[in-house]
Amino acid sequence: MAAVTAAQPRSSKTESYVDNKRKEDIRQANIKAARAVADAVRTSLGPKGMDKMISTANGEVIITNDGATILNKMEVLQPAAKMLVDLSKSQDAAAGDGTTTVVVIAGALLKQCLLLLTNGIHPTVISDALHKASTKAVDVLTAMAVPLELSDRESLIKSASTSLNSKVVSQYSTLLAPLAVDSVLSVVDPEKPEMVDLRDIKIVKKLGGTVDDTELVKGLVFDKKASHAAGGPTRMENAKIAVIQFQISPPKTDIEQSIVVSDYTQMDRILKEERNYILGMIKKIKATGCNVLLIQKSILRDAVTDLSLHYLAKAKIMVIKDVERDDIEFITKTLNCLPIANIEHFRAEKLGHADLVEEVSLGDGKIVKVTGIKDMGRTTTVLIRGSNQLVIDEAERSLHDALCVVRCLVSKRFLIAGGGAPEIELSRQLGAWSKVLHGMEGYCVRSFAEALEVIPYTLAENAGLNPIAIVTELRNRHAQGEINAGINVRKGQITNILEENVVQPLLVSTSAITLATECVRMILKIDDIVNVR
Repeated sequence: MAAVTAAQPRSSKTESYVDNKRKEDIRQANIKAARAVADAVRTSLGPKGMDKMISTANGEVIITNDGATILNKMEVLQPAAKMLVDLSKSQDAAAGDGTTTVVVIAGALLKQCLLLLTNGIHPTVISDALHKASTKAVDVLTAMAVPLELSDRESLIKSASTSLNSKVVSQYSTLLAPLAVDSVLSVVDPEKPEMVDLRDIKIVKKLGGTVDDTELVKGLVFDKKASHAAGGPTRMENAKIAVIQFQISPPKTDIEQSIVVSDYTQMDRILKEERNYILGMIKKIKATGCNVLLIQKSILRDAVTDLSLHYLAKAKIMVIKDVERDDIEFITKTLNCLPIANIEHFRAEKLGHADLVEEVSLGDGKIVKVTGIKDMGRTTTVLIRGSNQLVIDEAERSLHDALCVVRCLVSKRFLIAGGGAPEIELSRQLGAWSKVLHGMEGYCVRSFAEALEVIPYTLAENAGLNPIAIVTELRNRHAQGEINAGINVRKGQITNILEENVVQPLLVSTSAITLATECVRMILKIDDIVNVR
């Protein structure tokens, strides 16, 4: 009976006890799930990081070192852990490189937050302090940075090769880094120098050869062969190129219907009409002096028939068919010509001009190269070669990262040391700043500073060095005022990293810290998960 009376609600004058246990549990579960994701990619950080082999459900195998790719392919179910996947995606969009770094920093911050929460600090206090600390961190980084001119090609190549050093194709960085720099610089528009559209750099992958055979093509490359039907030309000098979006084949009826032909003479008449129709089109094309046709893929009917190919070959016109619709914009921009949607609009001024269009044998297939384009638009093509598909795909991802690094430098022209130097310097300066702050805030900022040490720690750990000794020595060097001292992974000791040419764009570091902090603050603010059926 006594138990029943105890369960009676108390009088409304006193506060009733609210169970906060569930909220703490949910917060802990979120943090643990997100840290598990961060730990999964931690081993692939830095030049000595390991690669991950990803096996997808449909049996496809991917070998990669790129944090964004690894997390993209992972099937993460926990909602808070999904936020880390989105975090690496947003870093990929903002800076292009540092996708692993941003997740590792977020994981370390969460670990520190868990300690602070256990000590009874309120999540909102932690969140505000993190925000303050990240703003301060960006200021510290900006003060450390070294300004850079775009004419300084050497520095651009250094930062691109630093980005490539942690990839599978690192031994080819001497070839790929200058290639990335040249391709970005060739698409920079002098009127809008800070805007670089990476869609203006087309990457064509072709199996065969090694990564050494990768080249930058000033012009266009089509990963298909020219049409050989009826012995058409496969090489054309002083080419006049037309990009057409209509079909050179007999017209079809608009609706599904069949025409019954009962008589041979009618049959002949139909064939004759077809021939005349195609011949009429080809005469109009030939009249403008056009000698290379790029024909867009068609879904309604065949873009070209055997008959039209035969007549085109007789007219000595080179044909490249099945051009993808998505490529049309890039092609017209490169050739400085206009796509032609109808035979009636076929005029000489819509054609593009090039010195040479030829078919080249590469590996087991053939490609068509267009070089010496007159008034070429600001685009460029990179032809990637490799011994197997995995290497080619990884080379493409690595090259994309290198291109993004150069793009960051074009938009924000500051360099910063790599090798864990900026993180340790941040940790030192924020630690000193936390002593000035009062109350809980100083405590939280100190935790933020400690969390940043995870980057040099992980770099040392992945390189097989003693992480504790290395990080302690690194702190000591920075305390003596050597701002650019960092971990030299190749020598296994601490050196001035700027002299070793290990540099990265400022934008990569600042966006990594701001994005990671933002993500951690979001996770901290969540205190319940509600499933809606």
